[in-house]
Amino acid sequence: MTEQAEQKTTVLVVDDDRLLRRQLHWALVERHRVLEAETRDSAIELLRRERVDVVICDLHLPPDLEGIEEGLAVVDAARNERPAVPVVVVTGSGSKQAALEAIRRGAYGFFEKPFDEEEVSHIVAQAARVRCLEGEVLRLRSELKMFRGFGRFVGASAALERMLKQARAVADTNATVLITGENGTGKEVLARAIHEESARHDRAFVAVSCAALPEQLIESELFGHVRGAFTDAKADRVGRFELADGGTLFLDEVGELTPAVQVKLLRVIERREFERVGSNRLVEVDIRLVAATNRDLERAVSEGQFREDLFYRLNVVPLHLPPLRERREDIPVLAVHFAAKAAEKHARPTPELDPALLEALQEYDWPGNVRELENLVERLVVLTKDARLGIEFLPDKMLRAPHASAAPASEGADETTLEGATIAMRRRMVTGALQAEGGNRVAAARRLGISRSYLHRLINELGIN
Repeated sequence: MTEQAEQKTTVLVVDDDRLLRRQLHWALVERHRVLEAETRDSAIELLRRERVDVVICDLHLPPDLEGIEEGLAVVDAARNERPAVPVVVVTGSGSKQAALEAIRRGAYGFFEKPFDEEEVSHIVAQAARVRCLEGEVLRLRSELKMFRGFGRFVGASAALERMLKQARAVADTNATVLITGENGTGKEVLARAIHEESARHDRAFVAVSCAALPEQLIESELFGHVRGAFTDAKADRVGRFELADGGTLFLDEVGELTPAVQVKLLRVIERREFERVGSNRLVEVDIRLVAATNRDLERAVSEGQFREDLFYRLNVVPLHLPPLRERREDIPVLAVHFAAKAAEKHARPTPELDPALLEALQEYDWPGNVRELENLVERLVVLTKDARLGIEFLPDKMLRAPHASAAPASEGADETTLEGATIAMRRRMVTGALQAEGGNRVAAARRLGISRSYLHRLINELGIN
């Protein structure tokens, strides 16, 4: 475990009642570093001087113990930090209206006096998680931009890093590369990155989709033609191979090539020369060839649909792009990146991403992979008027994912009220943890950071099956 992972989060307790501060101190000190303040001024001073992760604040602070302005000032000060520090409000049983006002001003949540120590510990743990997530979002916003080369790839999952390690090793060579992967995984992005990291980076990168070209035109597109080669050939035309001379040619969906074109491509790879359609004159080219396919070419070879000798010529260095479902830990980072990109495109403020949305994104299997995720995030940016993207506009198929599917299961709770929203939030977290751990309550309690007995109580109180 890293030093950063071992470091305790810091909780600032703000209350003029020394006994309550002591109670909260002993409830939290085992898992958190606890700071204490009696007034607004001392709390704000600690916020400026210390790295505070969560604030627990009584709204009624001296000198105005009857009003809530002193407490709200602490909420405002915490929200002005970058990233914002979540504030959990302490309220009496008759002060829910004050707590609601604090929520409107940006407080994370609330609990009532007298409080349950396990409940407070759980709320603080969740608030600290939000703080950590928003800190990562801010860091990514400052760092993520359109890089060249392998900087185009956003994420740090083991599956992605393994592939990129091989790609970096082969980039500065002339070796032919075959990129495999499902649709939307970024095969052309990888091909461009290899080109940009190679000695050919200042020459042309020419991409062609073999599946998008009509069979009768593909030879002309790849190799060019001379005037009169066929009915509509009214002038000489340079093909993609000549356009890529000195640079890199990317053949996407190479598994769709016809047998005749496969033969001609094999010759080009072997000799780096070819004839234009309708010509007998050899044209020599110096190219780096990168091919890609979403098909199983080895199977196509065994079924006689793809030439075996061409497959081995293309498969000198195979690189496989993992599907998004095999690199789920990269999904939040990608979502942040695409949200910032979409906001800039549509002249919108860069939004925050709600933790419930990030969980729903990570639960979905993404058959369209990174391309599907980018399109979805852009749609959310366009449709959402708030500063935070939530699950409101997610398609139904994603709301049925385990974590997101718990969202409507509030057993009649009105989520427009403070109590209803709190109940719904608890149900989402508990149900999501149980489903993630296959119904194992011990593991679910550990995942939520609460005791097993408190989890049992929540399950009964919330009516979770």
